Amino acid sequence: MPTLANRDGVHILHLGDDENRFSPDWIDSVNDALDQVIKTPAPLATIGGDKFYSTGLDIEWVKANPDQRPAQTRRLEALLARVLTLPVPTVAAVSGHAFGAGAMLAAAHDWRVMRADRGYFCLPEVDLNVAFSPGMAALVQAKFESRTAIAMMTTGHRFPGAAALDAGIVDDVASSTDLLGAAVARLRPLAGKDPETLGTIKATMYAAVVERLTSAGTAAEPVGRA
Repeated sequence: MPTLANRDGVHILHLGDDENRFSPDWIDSVNDALDQVIKTPAPLATIGGDKFYSTGLDIEWVKANPDQRPAQTRRLEALLARVLTLPVPTVAAVSGHAFGAGAMLAAAHDWRVMRADRGYFCLPEVDLNVAFSPGMAALVQAKFESRTAIAMMTTGHRFPGAAALDAGIVDDVASSTDLLGAAVARLRPLAGKDPETLGTIKATMYAAVVERLTSAGTAAEPVGRA
């Protein structure tokens, strides 16, 4: 499960050592960690284990609880909106595969640093017969250049680190041993930003995305791994 620590004045949220799927308990743990970040404001880096950053929605749980599918999707989107507008600087250290909602979580950060030698950044929904909700589509289109967003959303292409950098999906690549250090180095100079001001700026920048992510009744129902 996710755990929060501190390194050189930067919050480090470790998402877990498995596939870090968005189960109810996992989302609760991430939200609890974000509560602590807001209580003691400092820049935030998120990172997964050696193989996975996050593979997205916990489809096994969804299939076992079909009546809770819409509510779970809304909670997922609320988490994306929260990270998108978090009142501290944020970097996703993409330590391994980032698929579906896991890739969207990374996209919701201010910046992304990806492992150079392992892992893919991918939105596989088109191959899983899953339609993007308006909020998820708005997030991807707000964060990435139009040509890149089209490729990601309509082809399901898997981007390794170097290709993700070339496409503007991530801002830097690093080795596995340097990944977290690269994320922390990007964040440390931003430690003095005023949380209230930064939060207001982000809320203004992404107002349309947040509205779509948090509007009841707009979420698409996922049926595959996303």
